Amino acid sequence: MPNLRHLVTSLPGGVRLWASLLSFGFLFAALLANAPQLLALRLDPQGWLWLVVGTGVSLLSLVVNGLAWSVGLQWLGARPRWDTCVRLYLRSNLLKYLPGGFWHLASRVQSLRTGPEAPAADCPTPQAPHPLASREPVGTALALVAVLLDPLLAASAALAMVPIGGWQDGLALVAPLPLIGLMPGWSNRVLNRLQRQRARQLSLDDATDKLPPVSLPGYPLLPLLAQVPFVLLRFAGFACAVIAFDQQLSLSWPVWLAGFALAWTAGLVVPGAPGGLGVFEAVLVLRLGGQVPEAPLLAVALSYRVVVTVADLFGALTARLDEHLASERA
Repeated sequence: MPNLRHLVTSLPGGVRLWASLLSFGFLFAALLANAPQLLALRLDPQGWLWLVVGTGVSLLSLVVNGLAWSVGLQWLGARPRWDTCVRLYLRSNLLKYLPGGFWHLASRVQSLRTGPEAPAADCPTPQAPHPLASREPVGTALALVAVLLDPLLAASAALAMVPIGGWQDGLALVAPLPLIGLMPGWSNRVLNRLQRQRARQLSLDDATDKLPPVSLPGYPLLPLLAQVPFVLLRFAGFACAVIAFDQQLSLSWPVWLAGFALAWTAGLVVPGAPGGLGVFEAVLVLRLGGQVPEAPLLAVALSYRVVVTVADLFGALTARLDEHLASERA
């Protein structure tokens, strides 16, 4: 294990670069191999309408995820401002596409932290500071845990849905194991490591050596359940892309859900391009390519990427507009 760890860390450019290159290389090869079939595909007006519906559903999923994050904050002992949390989540979500892929997390941590050395991150004007996402001061340790726990819960909730697609050569038995990993004894160790890594990455002045050990108040059942509607709405947006290209009969919906959950989780947790770009598409094609013609599957994956990106953009713009109107009213 130490030799493997040394090999991974010594890769030129880092793991993130190589994961991105492998994902994009595979996706590019698949696109080249299926180029004629892809160019022959056409969407009718009903197909375009389904993509518009998918954009709306994906936007709704972001709102639900913001609420789920607020549930996690409350479970950790903070007193979240629900409307502010949702606006912060929508506004910062677009930052995940920046190089590095962690700026959305940095924005949320900074907005939760308080104190003279860490002001609230988002101030529309110097005279009208943006309200904190919590009603009470939130220290660096709690802010980091709240931000890092959210994707872990979302990934666990998504993988728990993989068995819906059947046995899948034993994948149904392995995929739900992260639910066991959320037990405090294990999740505390994972969060401790992630917490210190992110603290160094964000150059937090009071971080690294001064952060207290993570101690979750118990098994995060309530915030985990709050992530389930988010994942299902995420899949609903993907299902709209499947219907747009008339692929709903290629597989049963449970199999579509299992393939999507696995690919979406990989795009969320695998260190690669920002926003999981390339990783999601590559894993989806690898998982379902033998059961669905590759050209329509690639068209579904790429159109879904456009749908969720547009939803992220609309979410950020809506949050900014809402904050502007709120500051004018104040």
